[in-house]
Amino acid sequence: MNVMQKPFIAKATINIGVGEGGEKLTRAEKLIETLVDQKPVRTYSKVTNPEFGIRKKQPIACKVTLRGEKADKIISMVLSGLENRIKASQFDKEGNVSFGIREHIDIPGVKYDPDIGIFGMDVSVTFQKPGHRIKERRLRPKKLPQAQRVTKEESMEYMKENFNVTIE
Repeated sequence: MNVMQKPFIAKATINIGVGEGGEKLTRAEKLIETLVDQKPVRTYSKVTNPEFGIRKKQPIACKVTLRGEKADKIISMVLSGLENRIKASQFDKEGNVSFGIREHIDIPGVKYDPDIGIFGMDVSVTFQKPGHRIKERRLRPKKLPQAQRVTKEESMEYMKENFNVTIE
């Protein structure tokens, strides 16, 4: 296979949506920090929704973006908590995959801490191929050619080969 056609993991984003600020959000940030040894950033609401009790620009979640070996490590940890199974519908047409875990204590090696509690989390994995920079560069950015875009099938194959995932 052509080296420029091999997909790779550009980044993995872990998100814990709490829905409110305060103590609960602080505990979620502490959980992410203990899992990945990286400080998370807070995300803020974009609109006011009185039904959910959310105001605009109120902190409601936290996330962390991982790249390189850290991303591979955390993806394999979370997938082992899901018994290495993913549905085909969790892949989008650009080849990215998103999956969630209901309770963080399902991840092997993670123990329950009464100070933190139990949180679910969402993991989004973004795939790219070499040469993706032409789309994002400052000077003379170009449209990404069709051959350089990651397809759903390519990312499914990557997950099967590198993480021993069964796709249902």
